[in-house]
Amino acid sequence: MLQLINLSKNFAGKPLFTNISWHLKKGERVALVGENGAGKSTLMKIIAGLTEPSSGEIQFARGAKASYLPQDGIVTAGQSLFHEARAALGELLAMEEELHRIGLDLERLPHDSPEHDQILTRYGELQEQYRHGGGYTMEAEIGTVLKGLGFAQSDWHRDCGEFSGGWQMRIALARLLLQKPDVLLLDEPTNHLDIEARNWLEEYLCAYPGSVILVSHDRFFMDSVCSRIAEVWNHTLADYHCRYSTYLNQREERVTALRNAKRLQDEEIEKTEDFIRRFRYQANKASQVQSRVKQLEKVERIVLPPERKRIRFQFPDAPKSGKSVIELKGLTRSFGDHIVLNRIDLNIEKGERVALVGHNGAGKSTLMAVLAGGEFQGGERVVGHNVSMDYFAQDQANALDQSRSAYDELYAEAPYDMVPKLRDILGAFLFSGDDIHKQVSVLSGGERNRLALAKMLLRPSNLLLMDEPTNHLDLNSKEVLLDALKGFDGTVVFVSHDRYFVNVLATRVVEVDGGGVENYFGDYEYYLGKKAGASTPIVATPAASFTPSTAAVGASPAPLPQLNKDVRLKDREEEKRRKRDDQSRQKRMNEVEAQIAGVEKELAGLEVEMNMPGFFDDPERGLQGGENHAALNARLEELYEEWESLSC
Repeated sequence: MLQLINLSKNFAGKPLFTNISWHLKKGERVALVGENGAGKSTLMKIIAGLTEPSSGEIQFARGAKASYLPQDGIVTAGQSLFHEARAALGELLAMEEELHRIGLDLERLPHDSPEHDQILTRYGELQEQYRHGGGYTMEAEIGTVLKGLGFAQSDWHRDCGEFSGGWQMRIALARLLLQKPDVLLLDEPTNHLDIEARNWLEEYLCAYPGSVILVSHDRFFMDSVCSRIAEVWNHTLADYHCRYSTYLNQREERVTALRNAKRLQDEEIEKTEDFIRRFRYQANKASQVQSRVKQLEKVERIVLPPERKRIRFQFPDAPKSGKSVIELKGLTRSFGDHIVLNRIDLNIEKGERVALVGHNGAGKSTLMAVLAGGEFQGGERVVGHNVSMDYFAQDQANALDQSRSAYDELYAEAPYDMVPKLRDILGAFLFSGDDIHKQVSVLSGGERNRLALAKMLLRPSNLLLMDEPTNHLDLNSKEVLLDALKGFDGTVVFVSHDRYFVNVLATRVVEVDGGGVENYFGDYEYYLGKKAGASTPIVATPAASFTPSTAAVGASPAPLPQLNKDVRLKDREEEKRRKRDDQSRQKRMNEVEAQIAGVEKELAGLEVEMNMPGFFDDPERGLQGGENHAALNARLEELYEEWESLSC
């Protein structure tokens, strides 16, 4: 379907990737992964023909085409949603127009006209192509896609210009899915989707007849859709024919093996260079020295990229609060005549990690805003004893002062005793060096979110209200935020469309729907099981979705700690044995080097004596001197060989 041949791309003289050779089969669904800035989006744009590579070529199967959905930036207006989606089916619409035109011609022409049979044949052929292409089910397909992506039927006749940025990207995704290109290129397609729409898109892509390459920061999504991982790393493309969760383990093994190979290669090079330095001027070792110089020139050096940077932070210790942290009693929140929350009762207790779930527009953010102290029309909001809250709104990154630098943004709200720690906090969120002086206006979406999260470390609180804190964060940043929240000793209420994040963090799920709330005292899998009416919780994704450190409830993790302990003990014993062997070998090398020095000194003394006038006047003395010289050279050769074997 698709083949990359020696593909390279440079930016400002620096390689993004070099000599990539890679192929994609028909029907394969591949997740493209790598650090931010590694070149994932650039590679997809090159495949789509939107960016030129520095060198190399791309080959498609005959007649195949690729279409690309960027992360954001697509805005449409001027026609209704339904007609905008329908316009994506250009080929079918052209056939439909031609069929209509031919039908009029057939009505006009007499049956005995010479042109009639020819036009009738064309009409039949075109009608079959139209049927095969889905022309007669076109409107049903449009409705299925729009409904799956969260559009209500009442939205179909609205002008596209009325929809916000997130919904604009859904329109663009709908158009792309309806076009059904041979290679579907999706860059963060789940960014603007709620959980229901993500579930639908998963099923759609799993049944998609063409090939799919996607970039996503949603682990569940990748595990459900993709059976192959392609990682942009170290200027190349590494393939893993497995699910994402398995890839994490395989990648660690691969990187560890590469580091070990690099360490061994460096040791070997150092020994070779040491041999060259020691014996460069020894005439009897000239050939061996020259051989090692040539050998060194042929070595292909292993190059390791820098270690991945990770955010490492923890929230300040939470002040003690009462058992009941916050309670809503018969609370109502409406916007005009539209009631979003209708006399709801909700009690959040100390230490809980509560996930608010529900479809877009159900009222999750409204409920979060009310919990944070926002307006409501009826009922009561009761804050518990000694509660200190911090609120991360969905648009928190947009609330930052665009004219300030990253450092000044923290400094403006930092208590006096926190000022000396500001650089450390920024460093923990990957703002280092000159980055701390960047203006907020030039920061990326991910950088702004990290800066907004960093502000939550300035003051201790025991209730964190977080509305979509994972937006624009990559997988590594999500993991670290997840670890920090799991280690937080206060109470957390959060909204997230990342199902892995919800499942691992939540101890309780609150569904917001139809103006009310319903409690599920368990994790996300338990919630899904209850929603499906199962007697026991069902698994949200394939079993491979969980690494051992985050095993799902209902798994059997008991043997795992002992297994890990045995492996660690075995590794430690192996490391001790290796160190003992290394120490023994080094000790023997030192002894051999001392013996070599002694023999060389003795040989040099003998050669001085043999060069003295009259040495060979006594035949017996001359014979003995020659035998000693030969024996010393033989001994020296033995010592050289032993030293080389110890060096290997």
